[in-house]
Amino acid sequence: MSALAEIVRAGDPDRFAATLAAPEAAREKLWTLYAFNLEIARAPYVTQEPLIAEMRLQFWADVMAEIARGAAPRAHEVAQPLSTLWQAEGLPVALGEEMIAARRWDVARDPFEDEAALVAHLDATSGHLMWLSARLLGASAESEPVVRDMAHASGLANWLVAVPALRAAGRAPLVDDRDGAIRALADDGLRRLGQARAERARLPASVLPALLTGWQAGPILRRAARRPAHVREGRLQGSEFARRGGLFWRAISGRW
Repeated sequence: MSALAEIVRAGDPDRFAATLAAPEAAREKLWTLYAFNLEIARAPYVTQEPLIAEMRLQFWADVMAEIARGAAPRAHEVAQPLSTLWQAEGLPVALGEEMIAARRWDVARDPFEDEAALVAHLDATSGHLMWLSARLLGASAESEPVVRDMAHASGLANWLVAVPALRAAGRAPLVDDRDGAIRALADDGLRRLGQARAERARLPASVLPALLTGWQAGPILRRAARRPAHVREGRLQGSEFARRGGLFWRAISGRW
């Protein structure tokens, strides 16, 4: 197993499991992208010093600037293969830059101005990541809205699961944590999940591993809609057996 695969397996086991549904030749591409995502997602949380966190994010902003210039890759276990991948696949540099910029919310610790700001954060993190992975697997530009609907549902589900941990780390993850507001968020996530599934025929079968990363979205959002208090209490996750069984069924059925 490659070094990038080990990074993703240890730091993002759910995405790692989903990549195993991809052809072997595509897995290293996904692991490279997911390792980059781990680097920027963890940057604000590996230190209590905002300046150090900003420096970590600036490193990746500089990497993206070098990719845009076509500069030689840095000698770094993730940055080097990332630069090679980004340039070889012609991925939009702006999406990488926006993924990095979104993580500055985690550094600043300011609350979101409104729910639109939260949705924008999810789009720049979960949305960009799933769309880039879908592109690597052959998705066309016409299918982007479908992928982004799925990414929103997945990102929101993961966000709601993480609410207690984010609060413990000094962040303010929800604009309004009352039951009605949480239920409305979950219901909107379920609506977008339904839209994505209704349009799944627009996507080639090859993109399945990218969308499988959101295999838990439906059950989590339904629990949040039924029992909003479970979001505050950290009780949204199902059993490990049910989670893995759900991934296996979706992988063999092809119905994300």
